[in-house]
Amino acid sequence: MPLEIILTDGPIDTQYAPLAVLFAHYQENQVLEPLDQVQMAMKKREFSSADKLRQVLLSMLAGCATLSEVNSRLKPEIGLARVWGWERLADQSTLSRTLDALTLKQIEQLRQSTTAIWRAHSQVKVHDRRGYLWLDFDLSGLPCSAQAEESQRGYFSDKKTPPDANWPVSVQSATAKRSGRTCFLAIATPAIVFSQRSKLPKLL
Repeated sequence: MPLEIILTDGPIDTQYAPLAVLFAHYQENQVLEPLDQVQMAMKKREFSSADKLRQVLLSMLAGCATLSEVNSRLKPEIGLARVWGWERLADQSTLSRTLDALTLKQIEQLRQSTTAIWRAHSQVKVHDRRGYLWLDFDLSGLPCSAQAEESQRGYFSDKKTPPDANWPVSVQSATAKRSGRTCFLAIATPAIVFSQRSKLPKLL
């Protein structure tokens, strides 16, 4: 399918012209063809299971943080859908049901398919072993929900937690001294603070 990128004064065909070119390249060179190996027993109405997986990838490349953004950001993109030969893009509920229907066997097939894709286009495989191979990792933390898979408590080095954020009852508000410095009044909570002579309570 030939693509022509021009500036028009009328209504735009797509807001994701670079992404349309990228997916046209994928289609011409059959880059995402290994996704067809994922066999899912789902009824094909408008999209096959592989097409839905391609659209999940498309949503990630378009900057959708979650599938819930597909309806507002990608659903109106008719021109982007026609690059792959679709009449339209699937809504977020269709994509969500597809991912929820994946079994462990199909997840393994998806893993093998994505591995075949990156191995066919890996720059590491053609790297000159006589030189160094630099690996750049981004270890910056990202906030997530407490229900997210493998989520852990942590901290951000550039963001300080206020002292009363976690214990608003036991920490009083800050008071300013004449010197301009900030201090907090000391509080001894009987439930957690004991003197040296007292004994720790026994747990029954």
